[in-house]
Amino acid sequence: MFELAIFLAMVLAISATHKLARPERISIAMARLSGMSTSVASTAVYGVAALEFLAATALLFAQSRAIGATVAALIWLAYSIALLRKAGTSLDCGCDFSTREKPIGAFDILRAFGLSSLAVLVTLMPATTATIITPFAIFGFLALYLAMGELAAIPKPQERRVS
Repeated sequence: MFELAIFLAMVLAISATHKLARPERISIAMARLSGMSTSVASTAVYGVAALEFLAATALLFAQSRAIGATVAALIWLAYSIALLRKAGTSLDCGCDFSTREKPIGAFDILRAFGLSSLAVLVTLMPATTATIITPFAIFGFLALYLAMGELAAIPKPQERRVS
């Protein structure tokens, strides 16, 4: 499905742009998630952003789509494992555009793993081309993805203690 490949390319491009726009914030998040020093993470941010841009570009073309999807799947799988290792830890994971220090939860982990799974699915599907519904499907996927992130960021009501 061409639409799914383009959606994933957009997510990768947005993620890479996000890293380049706020490298200091993402460096801290990357250091906390991976255990590497902040100085190493500040360099790694640019490498990951470049890898994301390359994978996004590869997803745009039928000849390189499987390679781009494989790279994307590996990026998101590594990210989901890093999140899983820090599950329950309160930190700004760099998952979205706003700075939010919150406990790493199931949604964060499953979002990264889900993107990885979708990328694997793209590698298994035959290469197709755009149709009349392509832009609507792509922007529909993107709107749902961004809305999910915002809904997940809503603070949970505190449970009341009855004494």
